[in-house]
Amino acid sequence: MGFLSLLYNPLTLGSALLLSISILIIYSSSVNLAFQQASFVFFGFIIYFLVSKLDYRILKNFSIYAYIFTILLLLIVLALGIETRGSVRWIPLGFFNIQPSELAKPVLILMLANFWSKSLPSWRNIGISLLIALPVVFLVFEQPDLGSALTIFAIWVGMLIPVKISFKKLLVLLVILILMAPVGWFSLEDYQKQRIFSFLSPYEDPLGIGYNIIQSTIAVGSGQFLGRGLGHGTQSRLQFLPESRTDFIFAFIAEELGFMGAMIIIGLHVFLIYYLFKIADQARDKFGYLIIFGIVSMLFFQSFVNVGMNIGILPITGITLPLVSYGGSSLLATLLSLGLVLSIARYRKKIDSESIRVDISPS
Repeated sequence: MGFLSLLYNPLTLGSALLLSISILIIYSSSVNLAFQQASFVFFGFIIYFLVSKLDYRILKNFSIYAYIFTILLLLIVLALGIETRGSVRWIPLGFFNIQPSELAKPVLILMLANFWSKSLPSWRNIGISLLIALPVVFLVFEQPDLGSALTIFAIWVGMLIPVKISFKKLLVLLVILILMAPVGWFSLEDYQKQRIFSFLSPYEDPLGIGYNIIQSTIAVGSGQFLGRGLGHGTQSRLQFLPESRTDFIFAFIAEELGFMGAMIIIGLHVFLIYYLFKIADQARDKFGYLIIFGIVSMLFFQSFVNVGMNIGILPITGITLPLVSYGGSSLLATLLSLGLVLSIARYRKKIDSESIRVDISPS
């Protein structure tokens, strides 16, 4: 797959469109942050193209080392990370802060894909796969970063589907999760519990725990069909809308670009997920198929939850919108993951062409 083929690939074009809208909407509120996001996009696409040129099959042998390295980074965060708004999620590197919880997502996908590519969905193996995921979930949850912890857990659950786990086992796992819910509740921080209360009854404390969700739904509704126009969103411009460039960027877009802008964002995410499924269906080995399914699980969960919390149908969990929310670590991790998908597509075609040459060679 040459450079032009990569450039005009539907995955590249869809990602580029989302990133362009992201930079545009951030630019309408902050020129400096827009240029920072553009620099993240530049470096992200370098990683995207470099990873797409790799033979993804060699990562099978390195997944365990990447997993151990990620665990070490998560431990370093708890020991030496910098605190921002009550959470310790970043390792300072001078000119750039790295967020290991974002790197943990593609690394866990590789680790689980490696495991399930050579394992049957027995209860024993389901337990082993959970033991692989739990250290990452626990260390991220301790930062505390509930959104990333839920995303990582969603990756584990999502990757049970392509290994053809039986309906009976899925039902048993669902019952276990329901029974474990009280334990999870008491493990939450007070502010995380308040977010759930605010979702259930935001107007009981409109200036306190209900403020974020109320302002978000106001922003979404005020955009109407075509929006207020770039730079004219009152909720975001007057800073009523919290975290307008990260967690609530969908509401920001809906206010300034309206229903049409919001539908374009949702449509592009749906297109990317559809195209990922299309590539997965043509994957030449189980390892590649499982990698794509893990990435689909990650993107779908993050997109669904982010949009849901922006329009008030899900509790606020601090999950960013892939390829749209401001931030370097999340963007780089997502583009790295999509680069893996292109690598799988590329080597599928390479294997196909090699098979054709064998078939037409004289006996």
